[in-house]
Amino acid sequence: MERYMASSTAQLDAHPLKTKSSRVATAAILLLYAVIYFGSTFSPALQDDADSTHAEAAREMVVRGDWVTLHVNGIRYLEKAPFLYWTVALSYSIFGANAFATRLPTAIAMLLLILLAMKWARRAYGERASIYAGLFVCTAAGYYLFTRILIPEAILGLFIGASLYSFLTALDEPKSGWRWYAGYALLALAVLTKGLLAPVAVGMPLAGYLLLSGEWRRWREFRIVTGLLLFFVIAAPWHLLAGYRNERFFWFYFVNEHFLRFLGRRYPRDYNKLPGVLYWSLHLVWLFPWSMYLPVAVRNAWHELRSARTAEPDSGKNRFRSRTQLLCWIWAGVILTFFAFSTNQEYYTVPVYLPVLLLIAGALAQEEERKSKLLIGMTAVMAVLSLASAGVLAAGLYVSRHLPFVTDIGTVLAKPDSGAETLSMGHMLDLTGHSFAALRLPAILAMVALAVGPTAALWLRIRRRNYGATWATAITMAVFLVAAHIALVRFDPYLSSKRMADAVATQIKPQDRLMIYGDQAYGSSLLFYLQRPIELVNGRTTSMWFGSTFPDAPKIHLKDDDLLRVWQSDERVFLFVPINRRAQVDALLRGPRFVVSESSGKVIYSNRR
Repeated sequence: MERYMASSTAQLDAHPLKTKSSRVATAAILLLYAVIYFGSTFSPALQDDADSTHAEAAREMVVRGDWVTLHVNGIRYLEKAPFLYWTVALSYSIFGANAFATRLPTAIAMLLLILLAMKWARRAYGERASIYAGLFVCTAAGYYLFTRILIPEAILGLFIGASLYSFLTALDEPKSGWRWYAGYALLALAVLTKGLLAPVAVGMPLAGYLLLSGEWRRWREFRIVTGLLLFFVIAAPWHLLAGYRNERFFWFYFVNEHFLRFLGRRYPRDYNKLPGVLYWSLHLVWLFPWSMYLPVAVRNAWHELRSARTAEPDSGKNRFRSRTQLLCWIWAGVILTFFAFSTNQEYYTVPVYLPVLLLIAGALAQEEERKSKLLIGMTAVMAVLSLASAGVLAAGLYVSRHLPFVTDIGTVLAKPDSGAETLSMGHMLDLTGHSFAALRLPAILAMVALAVGPTAALWLRIRRRNYGATWATAITMAVFLVAAHIALVRFDPYLSSKRMADAVATQIKPQDRLMIYGDQAYGSSLLFYLQRPIELVNGRTTSMWFGSTFPDAPKIHLKDDDLLRVWQSDERVFLFVPINRRAQVDALLRGPRFVVSESSGKVIYSNRR
């Protein structure tokens, strides 16, 4: 296999059309995509917090038939743009409200991102870079991690990337008028996906490119009047309808959720800001393993900059390559700088992954053709890091070798009730020997992949079989991501409350009352899986606050006194209590209480058997 890959390397850039070997490579990328992304749409269950909250908004959209105003638990949910919810609601209309239908739109977006990356890289850098771009998007750690919950970043990244590609190719082919209008239409869809971030993420890179490239006089070609007319025809109707149907929408959506959030003054305050060191350094993790070759892209950009001062103007493919490189660096810089000054979450910068991976793909393909020894050193660093990680996994497996398998990993985490933990992989720091015992299968898969794959890639680099080395790295990462998916399934009792919902579903009657103590996010998967209203005790917080101020908001917000009164009445009550509120509730409740279900320290009490 490796010999075939190595021998076919020269064919990849020999012809402008796809060769047989490149078609095989494309099919292999699609197979990896199917294993990594499509295969993980069915499980695990939807998680509490944002995942199931957003899914519930889409489900209630279908139930209500209202495709303008989002609702969660019957309350208006006006802080989000609608496109993600439209796609999920459409998926529910076809497949029903389930985990597969929830994740399908994001999985499709990832497929389109892979295809966009391949098309862009092929035009800019050639066939080998096209294959690498597809591989990198398919196997980058951050893309996988941040598509495990229902958030719009993958779709947003697709629309931003496709819009910029349309504008850049329009500069290359100015007579292709449809490309200009495609750019505006895709920008409008990006606005409907994430709001006003989209014009910043598209407009500023384009403006920066025109200024730095010296092509600023070409702004007249952008069909600004007719293009903006198309943009507003697509983007404006939902905003106008939402404003017409929801009082104070424009203040809440544009001022509170955009400008005040950027300034860190959004009310109610529920967003953190990553420390600067983490914000910048974690991108090496999210783009792993391909971030190991980022120095190649930086060196490539430096050489391009130096040669541009003396070289004759580029033409054809070289010109588009130069445009791509300049635009991608500006694109990445704009988004990273923007969120460096804003409140931010780890996943906010997902749209920056595409330009960085395109730059790395082009630089790596070029460096491999030169048979650079620099690649050997970088692959050696990757191999050392991977072997060290494999050693850690091996140590964990050894320590837990005699410990029993635990079905509920949340019961054996070191700090299962840590309310301050906000990092996406922070709970990995809470693993103990007993909790590691629940992860034996994924740990073994990851350990073998990390021990064998990067070492094989290093051996292939030394033998100048660079194409095979890159594929070995990609396959290693694919196996690692499959292991990560299995691990995520093992965390299901801790991250989701579906099992508890199933237990309640067998007992609860239509006249019974269901409550969550605290913020709805603590047990929001109950909403999705039980599909009935839930009352909130001391839960008028975060995303539920603004919608609860409308006169038609259901009366679902209770205080401790209300809970005690109902608890001691003849009505049957089911009360979900998160682990960090359990001691408080145990001290508060009077009279009998019966455990209906318990998982990872979370509990559902009832006042009646």
